[in-house]
Amino acid sequence: MKPLIISGSWVPFQPGKGEIMDPALSFDPALLVMGVLSVCRDGEPDLAEQLSLRFGEIELVSSRWKFGWTDYYEREMGSGIDRYFLLFRTPVDPQDLPDIKLFTNDVEQQWAAAGGGRQFNLDPGLLTAHQLVLATTKNRAQRIALRRGIYGEVTLIFQKGGYQSLPWTYPDYRSGEYQEFFLAARRRVFSLLK
Repeated sequence: MKPLIISGSWVPFQPGKGEIMDPALSFDPALLVMGVLSVCRDGEPDLAEQLSLRFGEIELVSSRWKFGWTDYYEREMGSGIDRYFLLFRTPVDPQDLPDIKLFTNDVEQQWAAAGGGRQFNLDPGLLTAHQLVLATTKNRAQRIALRRGIYGEVTLIFQKGGYQSLPWTYPDYRSGEYQEFFLAARRRVFSLLK
């Protein structure tokens, strides 16, 4: 469609003024996945309860892995960091991802140790049949601005029977260690979002 030119000036698009456009559509719901980095094993049941009060019942908990992919978090959290994932049963609207990330940032601060370092690092994401989208506060070329300083990044895509990484996918997600969890979670997507 060509822009409307009147007297040599451009007229911006105005909905309802006779132009043909699709009506606004809503997003398909997704399941909330929470990546957790933890140095506070004793606090994990309370953290799970706190998250469940906000996001609903936890449907699936992954195995635990020692997190040794980078020392980035050790400066703040110390050594002995574990990684695990939670999948929540209640579908979420994808446009709520920024609010979810801001909430988890607050939860991280509530759990901060006396010296200010985090005991938990929470990485919320949206899981659909097609992809895993993670929320972040850090802007990079491959990330899309969502709202309130939060960006979304397609981290994994489902293709050829498994989750595939992309050039920017974090090394631990790229490794395939989490593949079993994400495939089990994807099966829940089909049963919970039908």
